[in-house]
Amino acid sequence: MTSTEAGERAIEDEESPPQSSPDDVGGEADDRWQRFAARDTDEDAAPLAATRGQRIRRRIWATVRHEWTIAGLASVMLAMAMNWRVLTDPMHSIPHDLGDPLQQAHILSWSGHALWTNPMGMWNTNVFYPATHSFAFTDTLLGYLPLSLIGTGHEAALLRYNIVYLATFALAFFGAYVLLRQLGARTAGSAVGAAAFAYAPWKLAHEGHLNVLSIGAIALSLAMLARGHGWSMRRGYEAKRVRPGWVIGGWLVAAWQVSLGFAMGVAFGYFLGATMLVTLVVWAVKRFKNLPWRIIIADAAGGIVFAATALALSIPYFRVAQDHPEANRSLDDLDMYSPQWSSFLTSPSESVLWGAAHAPVRDTLAWAPEMSLLVGFTVTALAIAGLFWSAWSLRQRAFLLLGATLSVVLALGTNFLDDGAWTYGLLFNYVPGFDGLRTPGRLVLYTCVVLAVLAAGTLTHLADRIDKYAEEGSIDARWSLSVPVPVRLALFLPLVLVLMEGYSSSPMLKAPEPPIDLAGVESPALVLPSDDAGDYKVQYWTIDGYPQVANGTAAFTPEELTDLRESSEAFPAARSVEALRDAGIETVVLLRNEIDGTPWQYVLDQPRTDSSITVTDHGDVIVFSL
Repeated sequence: MTSTEAGERAIEDEESPPQSSPDDVGGEADDRWQRFAARDTDEDAAPLAATRGQRIRRRIWATVRHEWTIAGLASVMLAMAMNWRVLTDPMHSIPHDLGDPLQQAHILSWSGHALWTNPMGMWNTNVFYPATHSFAFTDTLLGYLPLSLIGTGHEAALLRYNIVYLATFALAFFGAYVLLRQLGARTAGSAVGAAAFAYAPWKLAHEGHLNVLSIGAIALSLAMLARGHGWSMRRGYEAKRVRPGWVIGGWLVAAWQVSLGFAMGVAFGYFLGATMLVTLVVWAVKRFKNLPWRIIIADAAGGIVFAATALALSIPYFRVAQDHPEANRSLDDLDMYSPQWSSFLTSPSESVLWGAAHAPVRDTLAWAPEMSLLVGFTVTALAIAGLFWSAWSLRQRAFLLLGATLSVVLALGTNFLDDGAWTYGLLFNYVPGFDGLRTPGRLVLYTCVVLAVLAAGTLTHLADRIDKYAEEGSIDARWSLSVPVPVRLALFLPLVLVLMEGYSSSPMLKAPEPPIDLAGVESPALVLPSDDAGDYKVQYWTIDGYPQVANGTAAFTPEELTDLRESSEAFPAARSVEALRDAGIETVVLLRNEIDGTPWQYVLDQPRTDSSITVTDHGDVIVFSL
């Protein structure tokens, strides 16, 4: 027996003997592939004569060839292959568009800059002057703070953004894969389900929303919590398999997910809370005596950390809601962004496979980017088959169907029955946090999770049947001991179809070069023209030096910025100059080549009556020092 085999035998003896099954049948097999990140005990099992170097090499080799290592590397490689354009010029270009990605490149950079220079002032960014708590005007992506501490300037900001962009896909695939493996799915089913989660067509419309793409920790935390509680869909609950460390780790990963933003974090927090509450009730009724106290303590500690993190991060948002009534959502906003039934069969324009074909349907949607909610035809077909033919029990399939139905109903927002009054409307009106969300369609994420689980159950059952036929020799006597590799690989064919549906046509776009060093002008400054489209690049330009500017883009436009824009339309008239000075603006930067067709197109034709204003002409840029 090798040291690795001995280590695995020790783990099995410690946890509980597995049921006998061929290959890696969804967590029931006696081999390393059924355990997500199982502890290696090579050092203990190695012969006493082995040197320390030999034990280290054995441990390294066992780690390298372990399933979680292979799955992690495969996740990264797949993310780079599916998004290969990102690798072509990651220090000067950004994917999808020059709107939200530029804004989020600034957000990613700001937290690191603030931590180095003024940690107490992190929530007051250099944009949106003179508004306070402007960091909470949109999702902060604060969980990526460690990366924000590395590098300065625009190239570092773009490279950082592109690294995080790729990482969101890799983590989404890895998290979903280990979740499905923990639930009991076999390798092929887990891979297909993970791809359907990470590369679902609906996500293509959000390639410019890093906060929406960052969902991998949702699946990963659920996998860790399930493992820590000793539960899977095929094994059920096993008291001997509980691991408090995994429970605490799952709660910490969940807390990190919330730190990335509330756009996806609010619903996840309530989903996690509801899941744990139902779990506690079930165990209290049926198995309370078998639930170790150390698990209860781990859940309590982890839950407190999770809740404290969510509460601490929400405080600035409550302050913004109080100071800026214009930030509050209404049912009219909700109605504008609520999808239709056809949305769930409609692909975003970015899909190479379905984008053009679904254009006529998209044209009927009020806001197609938030209403194109296709999860994928391949995973949907497998999920439907899984309702009738699956490795999961009939009761489990019924609950999954209920979950899918509920998620679709909630995702419809105001477009389900009585304007959603008894569905999403209840959440919007009575559940804290939901009144700050305007896009109910993003709840399709949970539809995606359920369909991935059902699809994995279908493929797992198929793999089980193939192994059963092989054992009985019903296919061919030669297969009585093993199934040929081509047959095994055939189970992965749906993976190709899923990835084809999720392949994007989005380009890499060159980030705009700053026309002037904004850090070199007297601040606070106002860059004209200023609107919700143009201020994306202004916010991005401030990454170099972080000068204070009134410009900015977020989930809403603060009243201070609206007033400044209106006041500046008459610039350089005396009343406009006075209003800008009263607001604290020291400099007005006019982009000569961009004012045509804007309210500021005649600024250069107006006489300047205030001789105290100093004008510096830089060609494409004119600087007015007030």
